[in-house]
Amino acid sequence: MPNAFYFILCTLIWGSTWLAINFQIGHALEPTYAVGIRFLLAALILGIFCLVTRKNMRFTRKQHSQFLLVGIFFYALDYGFLYAAQQHIVSALLALMSSSVIYFNVVLRRVFLGKAVRLEVLVGATLGFLGIAAIFAPELEKVSLGAGLGFGLLFAFCSFFSAAIGNVISENTLDNVPVVQMNFYTMLYGSVTVLFGLQVTQTPFVLPDTASFYYALLYLSLFGSVFAFGCYMKLIQNIGSDKAAYVVLLYPLVALVLSTFFEGYQWSVLAIIGVVLVLFGNACAMGKVKFLQRFTHAAERD
Repeated sequence: MPNAFYFILCTLIWGSTWLAINFQIGHALEPTYAVGIRFLLAALILGIFCLVTRKNMRFTRKQHSQFLLVGIFFYALDYGFLYAAQQHIVSALLALMSSSVIYFNVVLRRVFLGKAVRLEVLVGATLGFLGIAAIFAPELEKVSLGAGLGFGLLFAFCSFFSAAIGNVISENTLDNVPVVQMNFYTMLYGSVTVLFGLQVTQTPFVLPDTASFYYALLYLSLFGSVFAFGCYMKLIQNIGSDKAAYVVLLYPLVALVLSTFFEGYQWSVLAIIGVVLVLFGNACAMGKVKFLQRFTHAAERD
């Protein structure tokens, strides 16, 4: 499959999960439990698939240690801090801060993997940051200073930094491990870590009694986790974690389109300009802008 297919499918699915997640909150069940159950169910689906198709499931201790680290950083800590941040700051600010994942990826893959810093990715990420800021400008204006904001920013920073660490470890691991098997082990280890942590902290476990919660859970597990993370990890394997992370800036656009139909979102000129910036930033990051390509190649020769 071409990378464009993985990119588009991942963006569309994750853009729709924003609506599904709304059915996961507001219950007596601690939202982090829903995260652990989601990835545990996804791991079960992947495990059955691997068993039926007779995939090789034997890996070295070093590879399992990498799976464990990805599970902890990419699923347990990333989502744990993200849900904590959402209790203190608005989603618009989270969407804006999500662009930091790309910058973190660029730095970490340079430091730990020795990968070159790609100028087109930095330019694309900056344009995407400005675009997201324009789209969510009305919501960002409502942000008020306070102790809660500080905690929210700290949790968000930890979330996106954890995601970046998971991205870079994944890129290194995927050099010699298939995507499906890696996703099975990382989701299994990540979900067990989340659920174990909740039990250690004696967080009450109360199952919701609404059917919508379970429909959303199934969608998030199968489509939002098995399929979307499968596409995302394939992108990391093919084009690198720095470029793959641009998905994070694109799927909020899908969420806004869906919100237009289901929640009555009203578009503004500034929001449209923001969308153009994000899309142009994506073209830059993927190396589709010729003048930027020439500039980058000239800088590399120098």
